[in-house]
Amino acid sequence: MMQENMMFEHEHPFSLIDLWSEQLQREEESEEDEEENDDVLIAKQDFKCLCSRCGEDINWYHRYYYSCCHCSDYSVHKFCAELPENLEDVCEVGHALDLTQSAPHWNRKGWSREDDWNCKICGRYHKSGDLWYRCDRCYFQFDVNCGTKMLQKNVIHHPSHKHPLICISKQLLAKCDACGKEHKGNFYHCSMCVRSNFIHSDCAFLPQKLQIQDTTNDVFSHIHHLTLAYSFPIDDQRSKNRPRCRVCRNMFFDQPNLWMYKCEKCRYYTHLDCATSRDEPFLSILKSPGTSSKNYKDDEHLDLLHLPFPDPSYSILKHLFSMEKGLSTLEVSNKNTYKAQGIIHQHPLILEDITNPTFSRIKPISYHDPMKRIQLLCDGCVRPITSGPIYVCDSEGQCNFVLHEWCSRLPAKLNGHFAHQQHTLILHSKAPPRKFFGVFVCAICKLHCNGFAYCCMDCNNCIIDVHCAFLPKEITHTFHPNHLLSRVYHESLHDTCRMCGYFYPNLSFDCRTCNDFRLHVKCALFIPETTRNKCDKHPMKLSYFPIENHKSDYFCEVCERELNPEMPFYHCHECMQSMHTTCAPSILQYETYDEYRRGVYEFVNVKFGGRYENTKVHPHPLSFVQGIEDDGHCVRCGSSLQFKMIFKCLTCEFAVDHYCCKVLSVVKE
Repeated sequence: MMQENMMFEHEHPFSLIDLWSEQLQREEESEEDEEENDDVLIAKQDFKCLCSRCGEDINWYHRYYYSCCHCSDYSVHKFCAELPENLEDVCEVGHALDLTQSAPHWNRKGWSREDDWNCKICGRYHKSGDLWYRCDRCYFQFDVNCGTKMLQKNVIHHPSHKHPLICISKQLLAKCDACGKEHKGNFYHCSMCVRSNFIHSDCAFLPQKLQIQDTTNDVFSHIHHLTLAYSFPIDDQRSKNRPRCRVCRNMFFDQPNLWMYKCEKCRYYTHLDCATSRDEPFLSILKSPGTSSKNYKDDEHLDLLHLPFPDPSYSILKHLFSMEKGLSTLEVSNKNTYKAQGIIHQHPLILEDITNPTFSRIKPISYHDPMKRIQLLCDGCVRPITSGPIYVCDSEGQCNFVLHEWCSRLPAKLNGHFAHQQHTLILHSKAPPRKFFGVFVCAICKLHCNGFAYCCMDCNNCIIDVHCAFLPKEITHTFHPNHLLSRVYHESLHDTCRMCGYFYPNLSFDCRTCNDFRLHVKCALFIPETTRNKCDKHPMKLSYFPIENHKSDYFCEVCERELNPEMPFYHCHECMQSMHTTCAPSILQYETYDEYRRGVYEFVNVKFGGRYENTKVHPHPLSFVQGIEDDGHCVRCGSSLQFKMIFKCLTCEFAVDHYCCKVLSVVKE
């Protein structure tokens, strides 16, 4: 308690208040109710009152102030209360100035206003009775606010630094060491450190805790308060998989010593400017791609394809050719057989629909169900078949040919395709014979496929899977809402895909509004919004960011390897289980993830399970499967068969990869 008189203006004793004391005590006690503590701290940070001496604000960063023990509305900065009574060598002639208080005096005309005055430094007008420094000989005078700046006593206590920070008396145009941007205005620095950081006043007074939606008009939200951190060391970034700012999606590693906001309970990080949406003439506001207003009109894009597809069974073919689009349908009958238009198959096909009351079949169809480890893939689009109507082979042999009804509607040829305009593309149920076992690499998405394909009979290198054959010019995607993504071909290396993190010359969907957002065709088409897996009883939803209330490391439930939550992954919010997007298609195989492959499961367009019989290669029939670690090494080249397409003998231990089997079949012949 300060008992002595506070220099002229007040007669009561004062108490020294420490605004940080309660916070420091709570941190030491580590109370369990952290949310309540955050609310208390935010309320404390919002504290503000006027200094009765200099007229400026007293706030949380001043830390200390004096409060009158009897008057509730009388408070003084600590440095104002401790101003010296005399200042030496301040005026031009070297006189001493005294701290005094002007007062009106009585004369014949009443109370005189002659003592109203202007500060000789800042020019501010003051009424008689205000506190000032004055020289009675040369009449040089200035107010206590300028006096504190002149004495460099405008001091704040900041958690980012162990010493008090002093405000530089003049305004500067300089780079702020807190945010890394250029500012104009007042800066704080430490006079005791050799390497003194320059912190702009706007950054110096940022709140230690904030709710991001309060500062971004609900454009960005997070359930927890964000905490101001004064660095983000490289080692910490590496341990968190190099996270991106959740607002602008840019990384932090270029300047690890800059301040940022982070969540103490989740992996949520933002730049200072992004968290506060601060708009200044010397810096541009960083906006998250696609979070602004729409850059297109719905009525001008009536058939716009909205991705991702809802589940693995959905496809662009269903979107275009299903009966829901109002196209004509084939007659449904379990007695009549059809050879669907444009489809080449050696046996008759029958259209079956278990939803039809007249339908009957001796051997019921088991639809695709990953929860029961049942796999049924369409031979045309290689997407799961979860319901009818479908075409099935009507032969009595071991032919397991099945086809979505809408896949039977594929046109027999395409003229003027955007990827191959010079020739007509012809639909084939299997790639030309030169493609061993019907497996080809799509010229657009670069994925292996053994489904239906559109082929150019004049060129040897143009084979396109049926999905990429119908790519639209524009799409939208929930990863980048409100903005159109346009089909673009890159002839050289370009920005990385936001889904998989890789880049290579290929077709992609790019945002023309945001120059830094692109999606590979395969990532846009073949990573659905939800998926099912035997590892979790609930549907797992695609997530593009770390999950709220999940601070610990992430592990995939399928491959049991660590998962990077900064890349898209599947997550069950009820069981808090996660899964790589590359592991999602795993049903009959356990190992599907390779650390060098992200985004799309490499064989998402390959239907395994066929048989290859060639006694010149091996005396027993070989099964076409995906290799796992237990399959060992290829009998021809000796390389590991894990994560490859292989031919495997179920009778003996013979196993060979797809390429080597092709070579052996040619050599043996």
